[in-house]
Amino acid sequence: MNYRNDKTGTPISILGFGCMRFKQTLGRIDLEKAEREIMAAYRGGVNYYDTAYVYPGSEAAVGEILARNGIRDKVYLATKLPHYLVRRPEDMDRMFNEQLARLKTDHIDYYLIHMLSDIDTWGRLCDLGIEAWIAEKKASGAIRQIGFSYHGGADMFCRLVDAYPWEFCQIQYNYMDEHSQAGRRGLDYAHARGLPVIIMEPLRGGRLVRNLPDEAKAVFARHPVKHTPVQWALRWLWDQPEVTCVLSGMNSVEMVEDNVETASTVEVGELTEADQAMLREVAAAINAKMKVGCTGCSYCVPCPRGVDIPGTFAAYNQRYAEGKFWATVEHIKCTALRRTSTAASACVGCGKCESHCPQHIAIRAELKNAARELEGPAYRAVRRVVEWLRAF
Repeated sequence: MNYRNDKTGTPISILGFGCMRFKQTLGRIDLEKAEREIMAAYRGGVNYYDTAYVYPGSEAAVGEILARNGIRDKVYLATKLPHYLVRRPEDMDRMFNEQLARLKTDHIDYYLIHMLSDIDTWGRLCDLGIEAWIAEKKASGAIRQIGFSYHGGADMFCRLVDAYPWEFCQIQYNYMDEHSQAGRRGLDYAHARGLPVIIMEPLRGGRLVRNLPDEAKAVFARHPVKHTPVQWALRWLWDQPEVTCVLSGMNSVEMVEDNVETASTVEVGELTEADQAMLREVAAAINAKMKVGCTGCSYCVPCPRGVDIPGTFAAYNQRYAEGKFWATVEHIKCTALRRTSTAASACVGCGKCESHCPQHIAIRAELKNAARELEGPAYRAVRRVVEWLRAF
């Protein structure tokens, strides 16, 4: 495993474990499966584990796994304060103490303000006393380093970097988002100010791996250097010395082992100009097919009407990458074959989803487009059968 230092000189594995997407069965995390994956990562040298207050069951699962294997003090834990749930100063302590209990620990190594959106939001938190709260937690050792995670444009990101003496930050960044969101400009800005940068969405919610259009697959196939799409995406990131750690939501031991192997062999500056040009061509081929820039982060849900927004957009994008048949099948599986439909057509346009979307997608309009293209006669017939069966 390769390591890069944080602001204190502590070596952090360049591969981090993103704990948002553990497999769930009947609404509960499959703890045994998650344990196999986390321990495989630990044995491979991964020492950075990222979770959040709002990831269902994640903090408790991570805390249980680390505790029962006796490795809590051998790894670094990152979790996040959901500032959007903070209404009063006491909310910060309440949620933080709940996180300590879930994680079975007395301190958080890397604590982030989750999805900090803009200067005004930071100002509201300051009015609630967050700066004094952070200072107290750091003085007691309950928080070792403080940072923030961010989705949005580079200008606001740079302003937030300068708004407080942060010790690290976390951004969405990949070869598709090189010049969107905080992008390379934000990465360089944070690095120039001494901030370690943690990368999320390195595969853009799996979009850089699953359902790649044939044109993108052909670009990979004719390139003389052979790596898988996952390996190319990770190598592109680790090629840059400004990147400290890349989070991967690994949900199989095989994924862990493959990513660990890549993280153990990669070198800064190893990609040639031909490699870079190939990835730009892949990005162009993907962009040509994509209808909605959804990463599947799920910040837009739960929808008050139960619409499966990420699932709908995944099928909608698949419609243009792979064709209508399989996209409709996927949409039926995700939304129609449920006791209560989660179809796009159930949207009433309340807009709650859009206020939480890190990608600033016009979700209501795109849901109408998706419903028009995916909820045709076959879809409606399946839904009628499901409704008929419910009557018995």
